[in-house]
Amino acid sequence: MKSPSVLAALLALGLPSMAVAAADIVVHRDPGCGCCEQWAAQVRRQFGRRVTIIDDHRRDAFQRAQGVPARLASCHTAIIDGMLFEGHVPIADMKRLLAQRPRGVKGLAVAGMPIGSPGMEVPGQPAQPFDVIAFGPAGEKLFARHGR
Repeated sequence: MKSPSVLAALLALGLPSMAVAAADIVVHRDPGCGCCEQWAAQVRRQFGRRVTIIDDHRRDAFQRAQGVPARLASCHTAIIDGMLFEGHVPIADMKRLLAQRPRGVKGLAVAGMPIGSPGMEVPGQPAQPFDVIAFGPAGEKLFARHGR
């Protein structure tokens, strides 16, 4: 029989191979959209992960294939840990969804490009109120309100 210290050493050696690195974040955007880069930079800083931006000339088909409701469409779609984030979703809302992972929810969306949302900050312009909508097989539901 092996001693407890030998077993402990063997277990410790195996732990690094069991560690899973956080996957890259992938963002599909309308080609050349500058606000998407600003949003992605905030995501990169807050998540501490690499963000890969894909200029997608067929975003509408990508959005449909991913199940993003047409009325919630925006200029970019991010995939983080299997969840979708459409448009200028605040990072705190993204982190909350990723932590909670409610049943029937595939992602969050901010429709359009409201001024004052992450990546859409405009100096001297007041922020517009906007809603964050959860969507998925369970339907659509208000997830958060900002600026109201």
